[in-house]
Amino acid sequence: MLSVAVVGSGPSGVYTAQALLRQSSVPDVRVHVLDRLPAPYGLVRYGVAPDHEKIKSLQNSLRAVLEDERVTFVGNVGVGGPDGLSPARLAELYHAVVYCVGASADRSLEVPGEGLPGSYSATRFVSWYSAHPDVGADSFARDALEARSAVVIGVGNVAVDVARVLARGADELRRTDVPRAALGALERSRVREVHIVGRRGPSGARFTTKELRELGALPGARVSVDPAELALDPAYSGAAGPADAPAPPAVVRRNLEVLRGWAAGGGAVDDASHRTPGDASDGAPRDASDRASGGAVRRVRLRFFLRPAELLERDGRVAGVRFARTTPDGTGGIRDTGAYEDIPAGLVLRAVGYRGVELPGLPFDPVRGTVPHTAGRVLRNGVPSPGEYVAGWIKRGPTGVIGSNLSCAKETVASLLADASALALRPAADDPLAVLRSCGLRPVEWGGWLAIERAEAELGRSLGRGPVKIPDWPGLLAAARDEDR
Repeated sequence: MLSVAVVGSGPSGVYTAQALLRQSSVPDVRVHVLDRLPAPYGLVRYGVAPDHEKIKSLQNSLRAVLEDERVTFVGNVGVGGPDGLSPARLAELYHAVVYCVGASADRSLEVPGEGLPGSYSATRFVSWYSAHPDVGADSFARDALEARSAVVIGVGNVAVDVARVLARGADELRRTDVPRAALGALERSRVREVHIVGRRGPSGARFTTKELRELGALPGARVSVDPAELALDPAYSGAAGPADAPAPPAVVRRNLEVLRGWAAGGGAVDDASHRTPGDASDGAPRDASDRASGGAVRRVRLRFFLRPAELLERDGRVAGVRFARTTPDGTGGIRDTGAYEDIPAGLVLRAVGYRGVELPGLPFDPVRGTVPHTAGRVLRNGVPSPGEYVAGWIKRGPTGVIGSNLSCAKETVASLLADASALALRPAADDPLAVLRSCGLRPVEWGGWLAIERAEAELGRSLGRGPVKIPDWPGLLAAARDEDR
C-alpha cells in the first residue's frame, strides 16, 4: 500500500487526491487529506462570495472525493509553525507528502498610510463575511462600516466580490450562509458609495465578464464609469498600439462592451469623487439621480488609470486615498502624468493579489512566493527531495481559476506515480492518526465535519435561515466533538 498525505483540503488538495484515486498504475493507495482547519474545502468555503451559490456548489464534487473509502479527512492538524507537524515528521509517517497550502498572504501596496485603521486587506474582509475562524466575528462590526465611502484598490474578481458585498442589501444576503454577526454589521452599514480603482485601463483588468455584469444587476445600486477614463485605453478607443500587439482576448472585449454600456448611460464621475478628506459627506453620492431617490441608492464607481500613492489620515484613521493619475505609455505599459486625485473614504480594501507564505521546514523562493520544484517535485538545493511534492498556488503562484488546479494536480501526481516504486520502499507509519494523537493533536475526521454541518444547519433554523456558518474556533471544535449525537 502506498500511503500519501495531502496537506490542504481546498480544490488543489482534493484534486490531487482525486488524481491519485483515478490512476491505475498503483492499485492500492491510501490518502490522508490534512488541513489546519476542522472544516474542508479551503477557499471554496472561506473565499467564494456567499451570493455565488453556483461556485460554492463545487463543494459537492469535492465532497464526493473526500467521502471515498480510500480517503481520510484529517482536520485540525497544522503543518509547520510552532504548533504544527514539521515536514520532516510528516515524511516519517507517509511514503509521500503533497503540499497544497495555497497562497495565504496579501500583497501590500507599499505606500504611506497603508497601516492606518480603516485600511484592510480584501482577504481579511472576505474571511470575515465567510466566517473564517482565524478572523473573528467582530472584526468589521465596530467602526469600519460606519464609513459612507469605501475604496477597493484592485480590478480583479476579488475586488468585484468585496465591492458587490458592500453594495448589496443585507436582505439579499440573509438567504446565504453569512454568519450572524457579519450579517448584522452589513445590515447596519452606512457605506453608500464604493470605488473600484485600478492603475491600468479596463483592458488590463482581471475580472471576468460574469463578475462585472453582476455589479449592474444589484438591486438598489447604480454603476458608473467615467467615459474619459475608458477613452484613454487603446483597446477601448481603437487607438493604435504597438505594431506587434495582439488583439485583446475575448474576455477583454466582452468587458469593454459592458463598460461601454455603462458609460453610455451617463456614468461620468461627478464632483462627489473629488472632495477633499474632511468633507462631511465623506464622498457620499450627491448627484441628481441620488437626490431623486432620497439618497438611499448605493453607487459603485469603476475608476481606471489611478495608481495609489498614499493613504490619507484624519483623526488617526484613514480618510481617503491619494492617487497618481497614469496614462498609456504607447508600449503596452503605463506612466505617471504628474497629476494627482484624492478620493475620500473611511474604508479602504486592498485587493492587489496574493502571495505564498513560507512553510517552516520546506524550501521557499521569497521572490516568487513559491516552493521550488520540477513538475511538482520539491527541490532541495536544486535536487528533487524524495517523497515531497507540491500542487496549487504554492507550486505555480496565485494564478488561474479554480479549474486550473485540476491540470496542476495531475502533473504533480504523474511525477509522484513515476516515483512510486521507490517511494513504496520508504518507511511509513501503519496508523498515522494514532501517531498524531500520541503527539497531543486532536484530529477532526469526516464524522466531525458532518457534525459541524449539522450544527450550522440547526443554527440557521433557529434564525429562520438556511445553514449559517459557525465563525469561531471554539464553536467549530465543540460542534465537531458532538459527532456521535
